[in-house]
Amino acid sequence: MKSRSCSLERLHGGDIGESYRATLSKGDLVFVKAYRSGGGAIEQSEARGLAWLRRANAIRVPEVIAVSDNQTGPHFLILEHLVSSARSPNYDEALGRGLAKLHAAGPEHFGAEADGYIGPLPQQNRPGDSWVDFYRTQRLGPLIELARSQGHLSAKASAPLDHLLDTLEEFVGPKEPPARLHGDLWSGNQLVGPHGEPCLIDPAAYAGHREVDLAMMRLFGGYSAHVFDSYNEAFPLALGHEKRVALYQLYPLLVHLVLFGAGYESAVLRAAQDTLAS
Repeated sequence: MKSRSCSLERLHGGDIGESYRATLSKGDLVFVKAYRSGGGAIEQSEARGLAWLRRANAIRVPEVIAVSDNQTGPHFLILEHLVSSARSPNYDEALGRGLAKLHAAGPEHFGAEADGYIGPLPQQNRPGDSWVDFYRTQRLGPLIELARSQGHLSAKASAPLDHLLDTLEEFVGPKEPPARLHGDLWSGNQLVGPHGEPCLIDPAAYAGHREVDLAMMRLFGGYSAHVFDSYNEAFPLALGHEKRVALYQLYPLLVHLVLFGAGYESAVLRAAQDTLAS
């Protein structure tokens, strides 16, 4: 596909739109995401998240070049194009330490300046000072109710989830300051940069508990033990963090339950039961 000013090459991937590599008239490369829907909100949310993560100057995040700002379309996001190379020898250490630095650069309050998205799902981000209230009312609670209304949660799964919401204070861990989270850190949302360095893309960014990102990284695999060891050396985790992995995997599992159906109910139930038994 060509125009007078650039050529576009379609790339693989993209759940809510199409991705392209664009060569501009002077030979510069940019990355273009074209969204199928969202009324401008999804790309605006992603642009805000990328810019917010970049401001921490902790780990490489692509620069936002342009973003659509209209309601009727087209909906697009234009980013710095990062040409991947082979991983550097210290890639895993750099990822762990970079993520630790990112988390340490949190703001004063949990949440974000605006609501956002995780994939195609709206994500509430109202700022607050209590992590347990935030995780209960803006993460777990809304998705539990949505999954229930969709018919994806049986009575067997609903009972432990409701009990967990009522007793959440017992399981969230020691109080910590808000961390600057990527928010959707599965292995597909990292890539290798032009110098072999780790880069983060496609965030659902907000300020939350740092164990949320780490639990998501463990959920679907793709990260070595050296990443987590390097993180813990740079920013030691609170006592008992291993027991909270299931709790903080519960949110992305609920996202998958809502998006993909009852096949994820058993995983949601298991995470709730593991948390209550911890």
